[in-house]
Amino acid sequence: MVRLIVGLGNPGKEYERTRHNVGWMVLDKLCEELGCSFSREKFDGLFAEYRTDDGGKVLLLKPLTFMNRSGESVGKFVRFYKLQPKEVLVVYDDLDLPLGKLRLRLKGSSGGHKGVLSVEHALGTKDFPRLRVGIGRPERKEEVVDYVLSPFKKEEIDIIEKAICKAADCLKAVLESGEIDNKIMNRCNGG
Repeated sequence: MVRLIVGLGNPGKEYERTRHNVGWMVLDKLCEELGCSFSREKFDGLFAEYRTDDGGKVLLLKPLTFMNRSGESVGKFVRFYKLQPKEVLVVYDDLDLPLGKLRLRLKGSSGGHKGVLSVEHALGTKDFPRLRVGIGRPERKEEVVDYVLSPFKKEEIDIIEKAICKAADCLKAVLESGEIDNKIMNRCNGG
C-alpha cells in the first residue's frame, strides 16, 4: 500500500512552472482534487495528509531541499513514519519520455535523474514505485540543464496540463485501490 507520495521539484517562484517541477504540479493537482493542502512543513518538506475511505493516512510530500537533495527530506519522512520503500511512490519529470506521456512502474532506474538518484540513496534501493511524466528532450544535449529549468512553451502547455490531470487521476486510482496492479499500470501508462 502506498503511504507516501513524493513529487520532485525545486522550491522558489522562479522554478514554479518549469519542466523540472512537474512532480510538484502533479501533487498540487492531486491535493486540489482530494481537498487537502500543503499547509504544513516538516523534515525539509511541505506536506499534506489525506485520509482514505478506510481511515488510512497517506502523506503527500514536496521536498524543499532542491531537486538534487530530494532524498534528504524523503529519508526523514520514511524513517519517522517507519515506511518501507514499496510504500513510497515518487512522481517526477522524465526527459526520455515524449512530452505528456506517463509511465507508472513498481521499480526502475533513475535514468540519470539526480532527484531520483538522491531518493534511491536515501531509501537504499531502486525498488520503489514511480510515476514518470514525460517532458521530452531538448534538441542539443548540452542544453539539458537550461531545458529542465525552463517553463513550458506556449504550444506545450495544453499537453502538459492534460498529462498532469491524467497523472493525478492515476494517483487517485492507486489510493482507491490501495495497491499498484497491472490494471492500474495499464490505465495510467501512455499519454
